[in-house]
Amino acid sequence: MKLGLLQCDDVTESLQQTHGNYPEMFLRLLREHIPAADIQVYRTQDGQLPQSVDECDGYLTTGSKFGVYDPEPWIEALEAFMVKLWEAKKPLVGICFGHQLMARALGGEVYKSEKGWGVGVSFNQVIHRQTWMEPWQNKLDLIVSHQDQIVTLPPEAQVLVKSDFCDYYVVQYGEHFMSVQGHPEFCKSYSRDLMNARKGIIPDARLRAGHASLSADIDGPLMVKWMVNFLHQAALLRSQ
Repeated sequence: MKLGLLQCDDVTESLQQTHGNYPEMFLRLLREHIPAADIQVYRTQDGQLPQSVDECDGYLTTGSKFGVYDPEPWIEALEAFMVKLWEAKKPLVGICFGHQLMARALGGEVYKSEKGWGVGVSFNQVIHRQTWMEPWQNKLDLIVSHQDQIVTLPPEAQVLVKSDFCDYYVVQYGEHFMSVQGHPEFCKSYSRDLMNARKGIIPDARLRAGHASLSADIDGPLMVKWMVNFLHQAALLRSQ
């Protein structure tokens, strides 16, 4: 399977020496589940996109410090590419920024949430089970780092996972688009260091709660497994 990783940002330079950049985080996890995968990285924030939707069998997006509504030419180009993927029924998994941009590309709306920052571990409930959710469990607790949230869903959306903080945490569109607000690629130490780097930006009370939440178990490896299952299933359905 050939996968395209649509990179939408770089990890803060001061944290890269310890934690690596986004491609390293994703490649390590993906190759645990699909060792033979051919993974191509596209630096979309530098204007690099596939020449054709068929360059890869499926695609994933990373998170980003940018908002999907920011007037950046590369964001507009990536959104247009997502529309092409949708029309071609090409498998796509969106993460955080990609989760929000996917909704926007299909007609939804994204804004900075009145609920403020989501940091540390988010605790979520699965409300609709899908066949690719194997091994099965009815909760999905992941590390998060975001202010923006989807506020209006596109018509094709089906919400699969939600919480009191985030109504649209995992969303599926048709058989080939799926997205998650959390970060299955983040580890606890990176979350801790990222929160520390944002002292003075994130309110102190929210930071304290975020740090305390890191004592909980996280389901990052499970979500990666679900993502891989989804991509395989979507690619199979497209080929039939």
